Amino acid sequence: MYSSPSEDATKPLSLNKAVFLGSAIISILLIVWTIALPDYSEALLSASMAWVSESFGWYYMLVVAAYSIFALFVGFSKYGDIKLGQDHEKAQFPFLAWAAMLFSAGIGIDLLFFGASEPLMHYLTPHTGLEPASAEAMRQALSQTFLHWGLHGWGIYALIGMALAYFAYRKNMPLALRSPLTPIFGERLVKGWLGDGIDTFGVVCTLMGIATSLGIGVLQANAGLTHVFGVESSKMVQSLIILGVVLAAAISAMTGVEKGVRRLSEFNMLSSILLLIAILVMGNTVYLLNTFTQSIGQYFQTIVFKTFDVYAYDGSAGADWKSGWTIFFWAWWVAWAPFVGLFIARISRGRTLREFVFGVMFIPLGFIFAWFSIFGNSAIDLVANGATELGEIAINDAAMGMFALFEYFPFSDVLSFAGVVIGLIFFVTSADSGALVLANLSSKGMTNDTDAPVWLRLFWAAATGLITLGLLFAGGFASLQSVSVIAGLPFSLILVLYMMSMWRSLKEEGNKRKASTVGTANVLDSGKSWKARLQRIVSFPSHTQVERFLQNIVKPAMSDVEKELRAGGLKTSLDVRNLANIGDDLDAGLDDDNGQIDGIKLRVGHGDEDDFIYEVNLIKAERPNFTLNTSTKHAEFYYRAEVFLSDGSQEYDLVGYTKEQVLVDILHQYECHLQYLHLER
Repeated sequence: MYSSPSEDATKPLSLNKAVFLGSAIISILLIVWTIALPDYSEALLSASMAWVSESFGWYYMLVVAAYSIFALFVGFSKYGDIKLGQDHEKAQFPFLAWAAMLFSAGIGIDLLFFGASEPLMHYLTPHTGLEPASAEAMRQALSQTFLHWGLHGWGIYALIGMALAYFAYRKNMPLALRSPLTPIFGERLVKGWLGDGIDTFGVVCTLMGIATSLGIGVLQANAGLTHVFGVESSKMVQSLIILGVVLAAAISAMTGVEKGVRRLSEFNMLSSILLLIAILVMGNTVYLLNTFTQSIGQYFQTIVFKTFDVYAYDGSAGADWKSGWTIFFWAWWVAWAPFVGLFIARISRGRTLREFVFGVMFIPLGFIFAWFSIFGNSAIDLVANGATELGEIAINDAAMGMFALFEYFPFSDVLSFAGVVIGLIFFVTSADSGALVLANLSSKGMTNDTDAPVWLRLFWAAATGLITLGLLFAGGFASLQSVSVIAGLPFSLILVLYMMSMWRSLKEEGNKRKASTVGTANVLDSGKSWKARLQRIVSFPSHTQVERFLQNIVKPAMSDVEKELRAGGLKTSLDVRNLANIGDDLDAGLDDDNGQIDGIKLRVGHGDEDDFIYEVNLIKAERPNFTLNTSTKHAEFYYRAEVFLSDGSQEYDLVGYTKEQVLVDILHQYECHLQYLHLER
């Protein structure tokens, strides 16, 4: 059954040739096509994008709303306290480091270059029904920008990220796009051609998106260097920028997520906040704070209407505006969802669903509100008071909007240089995290706590750089960007299946909780042997004592149950082993060679339904301060015999139980499991 540990965990990590070769062939064919036939490919893809927008614009508006509503529902629901991992696990990264990586992975370079330009575009060339450069267009500009960068897009990331993390860390599956589809299509299809096809699709989308983003970003970075230092805008300079970014990404990839991406993300967030504060302080501060407050209010006031506004009564002009803006953004968010979703799932192990949903949807949202409001309203205020050249630059060359804005502030060269540096670091984090996602998707034998080998990550980092270089010299960025956006349509259907799969699995979690309340048996004495019970409560046993308890009490009890169930025709197993890989709290210094027991695991199979797992592990824990005896060796620790079920530690200790009491506890947990299976039928 899919909730059991993945069989892939026992297989060596290796290259998934089907995914690797399939994605490589498709990517090469697309790139060659766009380079060899640039005019034809661009015309065909532009027509395809227009058809998607015209025919499925209503669908995009509905489905994107559904993603966000579902994610928020999960966060607010009774399921919100479910861990993305086993119940005893703690968050892998500190909160600020996690927030910084969310910021860098999900926002990226576009925030820098469109922070001033997009609000100006909505002010000077608004949607139908608004007069350009009017007071109403000024009020609407920021709420429209917030719509494109706000809750809807982050709801997409929250949905795919929670599904991937839930099935990887809660259901013990590989962290791959295929895993959340197991409850719907079954393990055989998901491990076979269907899963390979989905992962191949994810690799192509990720590769095309990163290559086009890096390429366009490099052009913008070169423009920034020209603006600040007068560096010539040329293919040679752009090639050196790409090579430098790929080299830095390769170095970061070798250090791992815990060091490379994390530290770069923290630098990015801190630098961006300092740049934002500088614009706020040196600009019209009171005006910017007033417009910041009002823009947020208007966004939430109009969010429901704008969510479903397809400009149905505005004719062809409304359809064109919707296609070029809102539908484009929704398709672009969906197309980037495989890459960003996999990465934020990778960094979110140990967090609850509620923490995850609210973190992913609201932490970046707060920064987006501040960034677009301060940069956008600064630019709008300047243009409204005569800085017409700034408006022309924003419309004709959006990437230069930020640098043009800096010209109206003191220390403009310093601000522009900071913008270039932050942009380059964004490139590195995108290339590094993208290489990690590509490598993981193209590997097999993956477990949910391993990453692909460094050589494969370096390969994908280099491949992304080479593709970007090729497109830089031959053109074709716009065409590949169109490919990514068009690919968002079929992937949006996969996200609908993710919602169905998550709902089914969360209902299972609810049934497990309901079943756990059935017929609890008091496994301890009812007051007759209260002194023995008190002694058990206040004892803090040594490793030897707990190991002896496992050997003499727990093992015979579990063995008796296993034999009885096997005699009844059930498929059972009893493993006595070292479980040092369960978690950091386990005593990892012992092994099975000397006969010591660190854990005992009983598994009872039920065919296609979930197996019953009852596991007792030897856990090292800190002693309470009031019990410490400094004269005792290792007095700061004591040992526990904790019960683990399929969803992790139940956080209670068996030490001091009699064999009969252990038997009653096993039967109680087994009865709860059978009640859960009954509720699932």
